[in-house]
Amino acid sequence: MSGLLNEYLPLIVFIGVSAFIAGALLVAPFLLAFKKPDPEKLSAYECGFNAFDDARMKFDVRFYLVSLLFIIFDLEVAFLFPWAVAFKEIGLFGFCSMMVFLFVLTIGFVYEWKKGALEWD
Repeated sequence: MSGLLNEYLPLIVFIGVSAFIAGALLVAPFLLAFKKPDPEKLSAYECGFNAFDDARMKFDVRFYLVSLLFIIFDLEVAFLFPWAVAFKEIGLFGFCSMMVFLFVLTIGFVYEWKKGALEWD
């Protein structure tokens, strides 16, 4: 039992220290922060001016479309990094596979561009 405890003791100490630091960082703002609210601090901040419509209004679908396009091309870049690191090991097959992947994404990008999804009228 002593050998098992010696193996896990550093892990237990690490978890304890990290729990203490996390607790201290959660409690510190309540103890150290200034508590003098004024109407300006309590007002809702929305782009520098007061809200003028219901918060439950519908958003334009272009916001969602742009966010989806961002996620798609962000994932493309995320796939390019490991491919570039392992480029020597994967050889010609890996290169051709990535070119097919990039070609499909390029076709999608051109389609979105031609449909006018990137235009803000």
